[in-house]
Amino acid sequence: MDVPIIPDQIFLLIVLVIVAIVLIIIVAQWKSVANSKNSILMLEKEIELKKMSMVEKDIESKRLMDNPIPLPQEQQDSLSAIRQSTTEARSRVGYLHSEINERLARLEAETEQRKLEKMLKEIEKKEAKLQKMNK
Repeated sequence: MDVPIIPDQIFLLIVLVIVAIVLIIIVAQWKSVANSKNSILMLEKEIELKKMSMVEKDIESKRLMDNPIPLPQEQQDSLSAIRQSTTEARSRVGYLHSEINERLARLEAETEQRKLEKMLKEIEKKEAKLQKMNK
């Protein structure tokens, strides 16, 4: 069999085309990796800035809480009333949570008791049936 012989120039041209394609692919991948690294770095910096901003806001709010601005008596009374109503609302919420939890516990216990009573009746029926069979 005769194997066709490729001239050296065409062979070199094919190799160069393949090498060029591989280089283009490598460069494109390298560029996309570099872009993704840059975007990750940018996101990290943004997160860092947001954290710093949050800390600054927290420090500012604590500073304002530590150095209260003198308020007129009616505003102080209003704030006291708001704090009192907030405290009362929280205590009502706590009571309601406790009541709900207690009622749920009672309901679960009653349900469990009914199930057990039903199972006990079924077992007693089966025992009576077995005793009749054995006699």
